[in-house]
Amino acid sequence: MRALFEKVQILNKRCNWSFIFGVGFFIAVIISLTKSTFWVSDWLVEHQDAQLKKLTVLGQPYYSSEQEIISAIKRVDLSSYFELDVKAVQQSVMSLPWVASVSVRKQWPDQLHVYVVEHQPVAIWNSDLLLNEEGEVFQAPNESLTNKLPQLYGPEGSETEAWQTFLQLKAMLEVNQFHLVSLALSERFAWQLWLDNGMRLNLGREEKAKRVQRFIDVYPQMQRPEGALIDAIDLRYDTGLAVSWKYPQVEAQQNKSKA
Repeated sequence: MRALFEKVQILNKRCNWSFIFGVGFFIAVIISLTKSTFWVSDWLVEHQDAQLKKLTVLGQPYYSSEQEIISAIKRVDLSSYFELDVKAVQQSVMSLPWVASVSVRKQWPDQLHVYVVEHQPVAIWNSDLLLNEEGEVFQAPNESLTNKLPQLYGPEGSETEAWQTFLQLKAMLEVNQFHLVSLALSERFAWQLWLDNGMRLNLGREEKAKRVQRFIDVYPQMQRPEGALIDAIDLRYDTGLAVSWKYPQVEAQQNKSKA
């Protein structure tokens, strides 16, 4: 018996049981992970046709109706949650004229969230386009507008400069009870302004703000001929200005006699 016990002790010394148990545990983990992988793979195959059951449109679209947005989303294949092309949904909604940006997110297990941000129109550009708050041009139906917007004109690529200039000069004029409603930048980069009373200001290409300030300072001192209204003021001079007048009553009588 003692001899057997001595043989067992010798065997224990020769064998690294910690190593053996470690290798066995590692093999067991590998087998378990392999089975889990196969199970997940089989589950995905079985549920690859999982359908979307809930569509949520987020944001505060004003000009685009909910039905328009949903119709744009449905132009994309929504039959499978896993195979849904999120980028295609985004591009489809972006094709709507009033939409500025779109983010699309899938939420497990059967939901789709679409967040829509619209352009905020601040001016009409060259009669048939619109400007947003960043001075970017976009095209959308003008009949959807609920407020009267200022009219801006200018060469292609001058949109941002025109909008920033409009804001600057509008603020200057409003302090003095003048209301700017339209601005034009010519191909030669000369500026013209129109006020709500029909008066036109020719500013030329340089020192726009300085010339507007000159108009503000001089206007209260101007003497008007009887029955005359100011048609245009030319401020392109280094000093002073030139005024052209219109006579509404005379023009009305002339038009009546021609009728």
